[in-house]
Amino acid sequence: MKESGEMYLETILVLSQKQPMVRAIDVGSEMGYSKPSVSRAMHLLKDRGLIDIASDGAITLTETGRPIAENIYDRHTVLTEALVRIGVDEKTAADDACRVEHYISDITFQAIKEHLK
Repeated sequence: MKESGEMYLETILVLSQKQPMVRAIDVGSEMGYSKPSVSRAMHLLKDRGLIDIASDGAITLTETGRPIAENIYDRHTVLTEALVRIGVDEKTAADDACRVEHYISDITFQAIKEHLK
């Protein structure tokens, strides 16, 4: 999956933990993307079976999409924590983790995760 798709799934997951209903407008607002860009992405994710979109516009992760979103979010939080622990300020750590989370190998990520324990 492309980085952008992973970012959308992660954003849907995070928003669903904060509010009862997630809509495309919420995703766009959170990510700073235009309505047409978000609409296109939502339809692509729906076509891939990663999200469901209800008739009222509510977006939910499917059984296939949720584990992907949770994996990316886990990478984000662990990498952010690792960077903060070595002295990087929280904002920079979160921004850098966001970029790295999509490309780091599973082996390296698991090693970092184990090291933090």
